[in-house]
Amino acid sequence: MPPKHSTSAAVHPGKAFRGKGKKTTDPLPLADRLKRLYISLVAQVDGGHWKGAERTCEKILRLDPNDSDAKQTKLFIHLQREEYNKALELIDNKDQPQSSENAKLFEKAYALYRMKREKDALAILDEIKGRGSETEEEERGVMHLEAQLNYRLGNYQLAYDVYLQLLDSSDPSSEEHHDIQTNLDAAQTYLDFINSGYVEAMNASVSARDIENIPPPTLPSTSLATATAGPSTHKGPAVVEEKKKVRAKRVPKGVIPGVTPPPDPERWIKKSQRTTRPGKKSKVRDARSTGATQGFTTEPPPAPIVGNIGGAGAAKGRKKK
Repeated sequence: MPPKHSTSAAVHPGKAFRGKGKKTTDPLPLADRLKRLYISLVAQVDGGHWKGAERTCEKILRLDPNDSDAKQTKLFIHLQREEYNKALELIDNKDQPQSSENAKLFEKAYALYRMKREKDALAILDEIKGRGSETEEEERGVMHLEAQLNYRLGNYQLAYDVYLQLLDSSDPSSEEHHDIQTNLDAAQTYLDFINSGYVEAMNASVSARDIENIPPPTLPSTSLATATAGPSTHKGPAVVEEKKKVRAKRVPKGVIPGVTPPPDPERWIKKSQRTTRPGKKSKVRDARSTGATQGFTTEPPPAPIVGNIGGAGAAKGRKKK
């Protein structure tokens, strides 16, 4: 018996092989991939996108775990983001490659300076100076950090001396020279105040004996105090009390304070129960309001007519013609 042919394969001839023939592309060489990542890293650092730059550094380190530039950049990113504990962990890592031991100590001292641990940072700087600096740039960096630490600790004279040495050996047209001059002026200001300004201020102040002889200050008199004390004998213009201004937001629209008459106090009562009702007066209500009964009058009754009875009867019996 011949085998049955599948109708689905006849209708869709390529359906049975769909997904099995994927195209495979050769991955980029390691050098090209690192080059692309470094291009992105430079743009992120220049733009201040520290979170994305840190992720890019991690990608580079996954490709090349011994890349010193990526580790230095990652340390710089931690310092910029004020993640000093992570920076110290990265510095103390034994796998961290360093150009020299002094560079590692200097980075640790700078991280401690940013964490406001000045004494620990000064101890590390003393260790660096005991080892000896390898380059002039490294020596100047140590001096800058030492001056900043002494200034923060209040050792203004030591900071002034270090800044003076840096100023003498710097280029007058450089930005470093301007920064050193600013810090030197700040240290000089504090020294002047401690050495002379504070003493002059104390000498110019009032002594204890003068303070005892100074009379106590008098309280300023107010219009309320003078009114309660009694009539004043001072001849002068009378003090006019200011009227309290009415708040504009509490005045209804179209009402002028002091000009518009006040509203009817009985406006909330029914008209039939009000004492005064506007409009026409009712005659019946006016009659009832007098309190008199029907037919009552105050005039005397008319007197009876006395005359001729016959005449009266004759007059009565006449007919009209």
